[in-house]
Amino acid sequence: MAKFVYRLQNILNLKQMLEDQEKAQFAAAAAKEAEERDKLTKLLVRNADYQRRLQEAVSSDKIDRKEIIFLKNADTTMKSLIRDQMFAVKRAQNALELERQKLDEARKERKTHERLKEKAFDEFKMELNAADNKANDELTSYTYGVKKTGK
Repeated sequence: MAKFVYRLQNILNLKQMLEDQEKAQFAAAAAKEAEERDKLTKLLVRNADYQRRLQEAVSSDKIDRKEIIFLKNADTTMKSLIRDQMFAVKRAQNALELERQKLDEARKERKTHERLKEKAFDEFKMELNAADNKANDELTSYTYGVKKTGK
């Protein structure tokens, strides 16, 4: 029996390898985005603590001027860090979306080649079936012809 050989198998293998690479890059971008979000969360928690401490220092009976100045400066610095971190999160989200688009494109290309392979296999099966039918027809014709002629 004939064996099916897809002549573009190397290209399909390459497309699968490229898709795997895109999956890895997407995973790295997702991890980076999660890391940036985690940093932002930690900064927000720290800033809330500074604001709470500042509120307590201002409303307490004993006013510590150095502590209040320190906490105001810390609050201002934290707001700046939070703003910068928000930009970092946005950049990470943009990079993640770009990697998602690349991965989608790689998947489409691989699936296209897989469909081409399936179509080629279907054509191979049809050709094989046609060859079997032709051989059966020839055998039947020969057998019928031999019986009719009496040989």
